[in-house]
Amino acid sequence: MKFLKGFLKFVPVFILAGLMIAKIDALIAAPIAFFAAVLAAMFTEKKKWNDCLNSALESVKNILVALFILMLAYTMANCFMGYGVGAAVVTVALKLGVTARTVAVIGLVCTAALSVATGTSWGTFAACAPIFLWLSHIVGGNVYLTVCAIAGGACFGDNIGLISDTTIVSSGIQGVQVVDRIRHQGVWSLSCLILAAVADYIAGIALGLSSTKAGAFNLYENLSGDAIAYLEEEKPIALELLSQVDKGVPIYMVIPLILVIVLAICKFNTFACIVSGIVSSYLLGLVAGTAGSISEFLNDYLYAGFADAGAWVIPMMMWVAAFGGVMQLMDAFAPLAFVIGKLSFKVRHLLGWNAVLSLLGNAALSDEMAQIVTIGPVIKQVTEENVIAETEEDMYKLKLRNATFGDAMGVFGSQLIPWHVYLGFYVGVAVAVYPLVKLTQIDFLKFNFMAIIAVASLLILTFTGLDRFVPLFGLPREPKVRLKKNEK
Repeated sequence: MKFLKGFLKFVPVFILAGLMIAKIDALIAAPIAFFAAVLAAMFTEKKKWNDCLNSALESVKNILVALFILMLAYTMANCFMGYGVGAAVVTVALKLGVTARTVAVIGLVCTAALSVATGTSWGTFAACAPIFLWLSHIVGGNVYLTVCAIAGGACFGDNIGLISDTTIVSSGIQGVQVVDRIRHQGVWSLSCLILAAVADYIAGIALGLSSTKAGAFNLYENLSGDAIAYLEEEKPIALELLSQVDKGVPIYMVIPLILVIVLAICKFNTFACIVSGIVSSYLLGLVAGTAGSISEFLNDYLYAGFADAGAWVIPMMMWVAAFGGVMQLMDAFAPLAFVIGKLSFKVRHLLGWNAVLSLLGNAALSDEMAQIVTIGPVIKQVTEENVIAETEEDMYKLKLRNATFGDAMGVFGSQLIPWHVYLGFYVGVAVAVYPLVKLTQIDFLKFNFMAIIAVASLLILTFTGLDRFVPLFGLPREPKVRLKKNEK
């Protein structure tokens, strides 16, 4: 009877996961799962509707700050793409000089910077695929090495970007501040990027690629009509960025991105960081001629950003938070917490299993956001059910790592899962804008050093405790944090 009761409590998770696997939008799947959780709570724990509603509202209240951040994040992303910040990042990368040997390295660094600036890996890949795939073709690079580099780099900002929706959502679910999360994993993330760049360069040498620099060329002249039509339909913002690169934007338009990063490192509030990016990009855009009137800014950027966030991600997050609140009310994840607790001998082992669970959830759901919103509450409760921390600060560091797990195993893990929707989108863009090679999902796994290094290092560092040698990334050690079962 106890097993049946525990199983029934977990049924809402199966419902949410099943709906997501069936490609039902999270905005529909989450409310259905929420009501399933309410029914489960009423049946198994005799909870009343008001009990469930109060628990759901309390859970939603915990993510209100994240919802406001999301609205501003969407606005800043619009400003960075529209006013030329993104184009300036690409221009700087191209000015470094591209060769067959370095095109993958430059593509990796460029997409990493652009994804931080715009907060979107999908948009970054769509914008950069036409640039770097054709650059690779012109200078005689390896298309597989290049496409893997820009795919991995595009995920960098989605994992650590201040305005990335996956960063904000994963942080909100774990109850941590985005800027704290960025500081926590910043050195680790940059180390992974540097190692991936080195690996790309070594691969270029091993493949015998040339070191002859490419001359200037017009991006649109190398795009077919079908490619332009595809981008107009799927990612029109990518064409705007390509147009800005062709026409040229002042290099000083990278200043807003640098300003946001510096303020985040200096521990400024998340709101202050984002607002500084919005204001500085608009003011510099006025000087550069890329920004228009204040009314255009209010309607086309501020209003559009709030509307874009409110159209999907904010209501989705509210339903997911409500779902998590009801699941916690009936202690639905206690059996899973018990199993992981049994497998773990130290806190770092338990956190390591949380990372594995996130990766497996991503493989099962084939969607990074679905994994974050489904598995995120699970690993949160697993930690709370099993760990004793001497201070709130120590427990907060564990929450920061769980937020990193959800996001990293979502966006980087997607690059290593051939059936993932992420790779399906990437293949569609790559084939459309560069039809000379029929790329497949498997091709994105061949040289994706960024994803391989990020996923492998996160697991190894956590399980072994070697993360203590990475500045700001180390977890609290025993006995500051300890498993409850070891207390007995």
